[in-house]
Amino acid sequence: MDITRMRKPRCYLLYAVAPEDMPASDANQLINQICGDHDLPLTVYHDHFIGQPGGLVIFYAETDEEREALQTGLEAYLAEWTYALHPLIFSYSPAAFDEQIAFTLSAYRDSNWDALRRDKRPAYGNPREEAETARES
Repeated sequence: MDITRMRKPRCYLLYAVAPEDMPASDANQLINQICGDHDLPLTVYHDHFIGQPGGLVIFYAETDEEREALQTGLEAYLAEWTYALHPLIFSYSPAAFDEQIAFTLSAYRDSNWDALRRDKRPAYGNPREEAETARES
């Protein structure tokens, strides 16, 4: 999708899958590099995939210049990848993204986002190993 035609500030979801021959550690390093690139719009959230290496990133693009930078920057970074970039409807800012999480939990699962954020769950497995291998540890 050509996001440069969008006009309002909003968050964008990137779903990116690495080439099959790319090691998970290399794919994850590239996703992290994208997240830290200050020439791209603000990264609000990211995570990596188990299974096929790749990841999910939420960006916040406020201006035409930021949308253009996101479009062209991802084309350069992800030339060999399979990816999709989607504008989000309700997440029109980082705060709205957070509010959408709270709304979804409350409206559809009768759960409280504030309580879940305070929940200190134990770590299961080895996240660093999972990031390096794209396999559950």
